[in-house]
Amino acid sequence: MTTLTDLQGTYTIDPAHSRLGFVARHAMITKVRGSIDEFTGTARTGAGLQDAAVELTAQMASIDTRNADRDAHLRSADFFDAEKFSTLTFRSTEVVAADDETLRVTGDLTIKDVTKPVTIDFEFGGRAQDPFGNERIGFEGSTTIDRKDFGLTFNAALETGGVLVGEKIRLEFEISAVKDA
Repeated sequence: MTTLTDLQGTYTIDPAHSRLGFVARHAMITKVRGSIDEFTGTARTGAGLQDAAVELTAQMASIDTRNADRDAHLRSADFFDAEKFSTLTFRSTEVVAADDETLRVTGDLTIKDVTKPVTIDFEFGGRAQDPFGNERIGFEGSTTIDRKDFGLTFNAALETGGVLVGEKIRLEFEISAVKDA
């Protein structure tokens, strides 16, 4: 059985088998789900987690909520201003094993040139060799941020009270990574 401390080396995220998603409250009554479809990332670790490092870069122009008008609005200056701030980045500052199956990754999340610390708990899905001889690892995790902390302040009041877009955004990570040769 593989444990978190057994993972050594550099792993590159496989975007074809991974997902970077988000969930936002809409009109105070439902949720909108979306993803950022173009991203790259690596995770490195040595003999222990004390030297581990995680990096992720996502292209904001690839945001997808399955609605072209909403996607264009999210890419606009009202929200992410993807033309001016093309990437979202995350760089770890600390990686620890919270328990035998959970990796707690703390780091700096940058959206629209605003950097704030966040902590993400990742559940270890395991390690396997794929049919092509690659060593793969899997993790799933999430965290909640306040979008206003990152300068995402657009909103509209509703006649019935409340606002169009909730402040709390859940970021979701489903990661499959391949060990570098």
